[in-house]
Amino acid sequence: MILDVREVTKQFGGLTAVDRVSFSLEGGEILGLIGPNGAGKTTLFNCINGVYSPTKGSVVFKGKDITGKHTYDIARLGLARTHQIVRPLNELTVRENVVAGACYGKDGLSLRDAAKVADDVMETVRLSERADVLASSLNVAQKKRLEMARALAAKPEMLLLDEVLAGLNTTEVSGMLDTIRHIREGGVTIIMIEHIMHAIMNLSDRIIVLNYGEMIADGSPEVVSQDEQVIEAYLGNPELAEQILEEGRA
Repeated sequence: MILDVREVTKQFGGLTAVDRVSFSLEGGEILGLIGPNGAGKTTLFNCINGVYSPTKGSVVFKGKDITGKHTYDIARLGLARTHQIVRPLNELTVRENVVAGACYGKDGLSLRDAAKVADDVMETVRLSERADVLASSLNVAQKKRLEMARALAAKPEMLLLDEVLAGLNTTEVSGMLDTIRHIREGGVTIIMIEHIMHAIMNLSDRIIVLNYGEMIADGSPEVVSQDEQVIEAYLGNPELAEQILEEGRA
């Protein structure tokens, strides 16, 4: 087991954004995290990687309790993430952005070693041809890939992906899914927040569903897509759920 989330709760004043969420994850899995807007998905990510300290509960990564630890300490342990709203260092080149990720990652690399890692990672995410241009010149799909590259350069064992497919066209989504599969084949465990249902159903080994901060389902894509609570809260109707599942199999 690489991750164990135990009864994690996050409150902001009188608002409970995440309510007693528990799950565990084996190494090498891809776990999809879905639910309506405002369900608490990104807040849960923030509790896992140290942006927020949970109000209650604990997060155990590789057997170590990381609850409330700083994000940079958690990154050093091998847990990295992307953000839904990408914020590259626009005044730096693509390569320099990725080098920064390597320097502050698990291995704490020197600039020379970080540059070597950056070149490998840019190849993985298909950004090598843009390595020497300013990050500000990238389009949306390329900035998403840069966000992923910075996280991968940290040499994580687990990667949290927050809507990396948002804003991409059909061809770009397909290419990103191939990249994510390649990353998993390299031994990285992935948790992925996503609203493109056919993509997340196709990619995930398991799906967790949040609604108003509570976990209402945890299971295979086939099981979750037919869960009555999930259909009512998120998917809309059984016919749509079946259509999504069929598209995911295609």
